Amino acid sequence: MAESVNSLDSLNGFFKEVYADKVEMLIPDGVKLLNEIPFNSKEESPGNLYHQPVTLGLEHGITFGGPGDGAFTLNAAVAGVTRDATIRGHQMVLRSQIAYSAASRAVSKGKQAFESSTKYMVANMVRSISKKLEMSLFYGQQGYGTVASVSSLVITITTAEWAPGIWAGAEGMPIEIRSTAGVLRGSASITSVDLDLRTITLDMAIAGVVSTDIIFHKGAYNNEFAGVHKILTNTGELFGINASTYNLWKGNEYSAGSAALSMAKLQGAISRGVEKGLDEDVKVYVNPKSWDNLLTEQSALRMYDQSYSSEESKNGSKSIKFYSQNGLVEIIPSIYVKEGYAYVLCLYEFSRIGSTDVTFKLPGQNDKFFRELENSAGYEIRCYTDQALFCFAPGKSVLIKNIVNS
Repeated sequence: MAESVNSLDSLNGFFKEVYADKVEMLIPDGVKLLNEIPFNSKEESPGNLYHQPVTLGLEHGITFGGPGDGAFTLNAAVAGVTRDATIRGHQMVLRSQIAYSAASRAVSKGKQAFESSTKYMVANMVRSISKKLEMSLFYGQQGYGTVASVSSLVITITTAEWAPGIWAGAEGMPIEIRSTAGVLRGSASITSVDLDLRTITLDMAIAGVVSTDIIFHKGAYNNEFAGVHKILTNTGELFGINASTYNLWKGNEYSAGSAALSMAKLQGAISRGVEKGLDEDVKVYVNPKSWDNLLTEQSALRMYDQSYSSEESKNGSKSIKFYSQNGLVEIIPSIYVKEGYAYVLCLYEFSRIGSTDVTFKLPGQNDKFFRELENSAGYEIRCYTDQALFCFAPGKSVLIKNIVNS
């Protein structure tokens, strides 16, 4: 037992030195929304809520007077509308394990040997939880995909609700399927994925599944924060404020008309946000297939001059940038965006709010990263976060829907 204790102490000590304060350096570039939206640590109020004041209406106590009106009577003050939004953090925990033998080898030769032995496990943990967070940032409370058809263990997902990044590497992922009303059909684990056919194969059949049913990560239903899609389509109460009462609290929706996304349609969508006060730069997140269509269109229309930049304009580039009525527009491809949608986001108005971003420091145990398994010969390490996505002004962002890529 003494050797086990010493190994545990060494594991915790080495982990603190090597990784504890460097989690953000391990987050991959591909989770673009996670990297763009800042995390704002806030203290909870009673009831486990975070409070954030937002402006929902302007001042209207203005009086107009003609040139010869003299000491004219002033109209009454009409105060602007400010409300207190309430945000509830949602927790996410990722568990990983390491055998006694691997742990012993990791600590026996010092810190460098420990880092070499554990870096792939730690990096994979950060990649894994970062991917889940990215999926939640886009589609929290909406589900990962919609069932198109079922054939025994094979489920085909609709084209509009398919995003390759959600399903790449999903083998072994536990899922549950629910009706559009939230009724649980059952749960299973994914054994294989076909990215070309948009299918997932399960380890067991789920009875009663029909088209239009929705696929969630097991246990995510009612335990996930609202993602961008949910925020922009909300028509009722969200964060304690009702969008049917305050139009600035309601996001915008623009239809691509069951056709490919074009630059003209993108401009039309942006105008919806401008109507509600958008005058900041925006980033447009699109599915890779929509990106291909826009890049082909942009390449055909653009004449390159001395301002040409391969980072922004060359075929196969990382982003397309242009100026519109709001300011700078940057179009960014994301494998986590479903084919039928695109998102025009004023990121100045978004924040991730909670008690902690992704961390290996568990609450109350800042120096204890590993714990000994009770019934297995090994140790466990956990990655944790408590946060929710919040938007200060949903009316400045736009969901583009009904995209059918050519």
